Amino acid sequence: MFEIAEPNLLPVAQAKAGDDGAWDMLLRHFRMPLYIYIFQWVRNEQTSFDLVQETMLSAIRHIDGIQDEGKFGPWLFGIAHQKCIQYWRKQNREDDALQEFAEAPSDYEEDPRQTLIRREKEAQFLRLLEDLPLSQRSVLVLYYIEEFSLEEIASITGTALGTIKSRLYYARKAFRDLWEKESK
Repeated sequence: MFEIAEPNLLPVAQAKAGDDGAWDMLLRHFRMPLYIYIFQWVRNEQTSFDLVQETMLSAIRHIDGIQDEGKFGPWLFGIAHQKCIQYWRKQNREDDALQEFAEAPSDYEEDPRQTLIRREKEAQFLRLLEDLPLSQRSVLVLYYIEEFSLEEIASITGTALGTIKSRLYYARKAFRDLWEKESK
């Protein structure tokens, strides 16, 4: 869905050196993937935007702590993951679970029938995704949408690799069961 540039093409070293243009590029590059990931946790458009901003500000403050510049993406998503956990410690789940996902506008023209079919499938996917436990939903988003490796997901979430593999296995199975049930 979203492409994350090859780690060696990201201007992490320049950002580390304080280059504002590099930070702008990193923000543009990661803003939407971070938003989608965070939104899966908080279910509130404005809160998601706020947490993306907090994540980037935290990254700016702590960029010197990153050891491997090639791991900037997982490091950044790890910060976002911690921001989501902090948010949930402060909030009541039921209040934010009622918010709808705001669709990003399309940048290109397409056949209206195709747009309708695509939107229906996206809505079905998101609806079914919401039926999964947060831990399973999170690993599916990170693995299939953000295309992080299992090792990177373990690092982002601070969870053992075996646990991530297990969650992915059960998330796939649960999602498949939901999809088949709804398709009948």
